[in-house]
Amino acid sequence: MSVEHAQVQRADFDQVMVPNYAPAAFIPVRGAGSRVWDQAGRELVDFSGGIAVNVLGHAHPALVAALTEQANKVWHVSNVFTNEPALRLAHKLVDATFADRVFFCNSGAEANEAAFKLARRVAHDNFGPEKYEIIAATNSFHGRTLFTVSVGGQPKYSDGFGPKITGITHVPYNDLAALKAAISDKTCAVVLEPVQGEGGVLPADLAYLQGARELCDQHNALLVFDEVQSGMGRSGELFAYMHYGVTPDILSSAKSLGGGFPIGAMLTTTELAKHFAVGVHGTTYGGNPLACAVGEAVMDVINTPEVLAGVKAKHERFKARLQQIGEQYGVFSEIRGLGLLIGCALSDAWKGKAKDFFNAAEQHDLMILQAGPDVVRFAPSLVIEDADIDEGLDRFERAVKQLTQA
Repeated sequence: MSVEHAQVQRADFDQVMVPNYAPAAFIPVRGAGSRVWDQAGRELVDFSGGIAVNVLGHAHPALVAALTEQANKVWHVSNVFTNEPALRLAHKLVDATFADRVFFCNSGAEANEAAFKLARRVAHDNFGPEKYEIIAATNSFHGRTLFTVSVGGQPKYSDGFGPKITGITHVPYNDLAALKAAISDKTCAVVLEPVQGEGGVLPADLAYLQGARELCDQHNALLVFDEVQSGMGRSGELFAYMHYGVTPDILSSAKSLGGGFPIGAMLTTTELAKHFAVGVHGTTYGGNPLACAVGEAVMDVINTPEVLAGVKAKHERFKARLQQIGEQYGVFSEIRGLGLLIGCALSDAWKGKAKDFFNAAEQHDLMILQAGPDVVRFAPSLVIEDADIDEGLDRFERAVKQLTQA
């Protein structure tokens, strides 16, 4: 059965949408694997992955099947009841990680909101109301709610919304001495991204995360890892904490967890989870059967030795070619990241011009990302085919060539 749709164009965005985004000039309408087609039928290679979300590309048969099957059963029952997909996905996450308990929500911001509230609640219950301070990193990103944007270390996102939530301190990332100087017995949590995503695709040093773990233990503070962007196979391990061998007390996941369907999760231990007793925290849609059915299919595909090994191999394929392009055209100072979260730091001559690379790539039928003004970011599907990597990088090189010769 075909449905008649009114024709819409990019210009409609400027008429009907709140202007907090500035989307590209074309509208993607269909995707298959790592290829996308726009309204005009133009084909693009997708290296953006919906900002590290489309972990299995577009229209992956396993995800389409899971969603379709569940859509014919039950969409929503509320948390007055539980549901089978949520319980199955929770079991799979618990079995695969340090965690004993899972809280489902709809986004990374909500997963972090739950994580930060839980950290404060645990400290309040165990040590009293004075232990509420949170330490996070400068240039970190943890979401857009008032609490999460306050914990995030980017004032450009948190300024101008009235009084900020108090008790939050920011210290430089990868600087253990600064963290040591800031932490005290009033600290309830240290919040870190194992790889800073929006802050420029910056992996943590191993000694930094190990030191953070030790400091938290010394001060009865919880170590919270925001793995919204780095998790679900993106690093070549199921979660990046496994790459480092440093275990957090609380972990947040979203983005790739649903492969494009909105879902978030906070993972923690039984001991900490008990502080979220009945009624302490909640969400209408969290644990939604549709989202959890898709998340379960994502887990089944991603958490396999073949796919995770493939991520590491594809990282090397990307890195070798990007280093060659960087050297040939003098555009990159460093290629960094883990797995298929890759950042190309722009050389001095090109600093501040990441948007130019985004625009040039689009002109050459390629979707990429930036991470701030100084870093070009790639976050493709974890199962992107080598042929698509090569074709996309050919297009990227043509874009860079055109940009440097302009």
